[in-house]
Amino acid sequence: MLKPSPGSEVAGPPPSLQPRRGDDIVPERFYRDLISGIRNGVIVIRHDGTLVAINDAAYASLDMLPGAADVGRPIAAVLADVPEMVRVLEGAFGTDPLPNRAEVKLARTGRSIGFTMSLVRDGLGIVSGAALFFRDLTRVEQLEERERLRDRLAALGEMAAAIAHEVKNPLAGIEVMAGLLKRRLTDNPEAQTMLADIIGEAKMANAIVMEVLDFVRPVRLQVEDVEVAELVQDSLHMADSLVPRGNVAVSVDLPEHLPPVQGDGHQLRQVFTNLLTNAFEALSGHGRLIVQATALASLPLPATPDHPHGPGVEITVLDDGPGIPDSVRDRIFNPFFTTKPRGSGLGLAIVRKVVDAHEGRIEVHPGPDGIGTCFRLLLPLAPSLDAAPVRLPDDGAPGGPRPR
Repeated sequence: MLKPSPGSEVAGPPPSLQPRRGDDIVPERFYRDLISGIRNGVIVIRHDGTLVAINDAAYASLDMLPGAADVGRPIAAVLADVPEMVRVLEGAFGTDPLPNRAEVKLARTGRSIGFTMSLVRDGLGIVSGAALFFRDLTRVEQLEERERLRDRLAALGEMAAAIAHEVKNPLAGIEVMAGLLKRRLTDNPEAQTMLADIIGEAKMANAIVMEVLDFVRPVRLQVEDVEVAELVQDSLHMADSLVPRGNVAVSVDLPEHLPPVQGDGHQLRQVFTNLLTNAFEALSGHGRLIVQATALASLPLPATPDHPHGPGVEITVLDDGPGIPDSVRDRIFNPFFTTKPRGSGLGLAIVRKVVDAHEGRIEVHPGPDGIGTCFRLLLPLAPSLDAAPVRLPDDGAPGGPRPR
């Protein structure tokens, strides 16, 4: 056996690379399991842009199906449907310093992704790749926006309540005094007409004050199991009593055994009464109105790994009236926006507010072939509801809604 001559011993490995007592060699599988088990999304690429690792949380956050052959492919090909993430990853090697707690919005899904990045260096300190760690912040942003809205509405509600108190008393006085004068001046037709107008305007002003109060008050849900069929039928009767349907043909298509929705029955009736009343007004006594409902195994709403959407109900209210112009369709849910000569512009704003409180969504589209208007309402069967639900007693019967 050859031995090194004195003064020519073979150097061993550097101290930093020498195994320490008790160290074990960690197999590559351990690192893959580690990345797979992380709850946040992880994507690792080489300097040439090929994918090294991606976990299931990343696929879920990006709304993609896992691909067994993705590792080793160019990241631009793997994430072709989310070019925003490709730009983030490809920009890692030319950015200094790397972003920490940055955010990007995905155009395809509308999700907000919060991320941080780090470079992968070899033993000589040369950059060989980049790692992206991210999480879907959509749900967090929704909760933060809801909290900010609550704060704004609470402040606005206090102000509106004070104004309403100061305005309601004079309006009541005007209405009472006009009524007294009307009873005394029975022999003066011109005065009767003028006083009737005064009473009517006072009533309308009072109704607007009440609508403002309804809009600024925080939504407090009294949760119960609501049968959709009963909800629609009750709302039809209420809408018909407020705006007679005339010759409008009403078709209700509700499948049997439609699952109940957990929500506030009183406020959901207010939603549908408002939609149906608007449809009757748009049809002006002639045309067709169709109400349909469908049970869905999974709602087509933005979801997160921590808050996936389960089953729900889709309800559409379709009429063949004059429709809503494209120029105003995106604004109809805005507070105080209205196309009616004497409307307050709060009806549909309150509708969306109630639907949001039930963690649902309401959309408006043109009807088939561009004729009429279609309102599409998506409601989860069992929303999470931030506040603990308040159950109604068995004999509790909420009062009827006041439509807009």
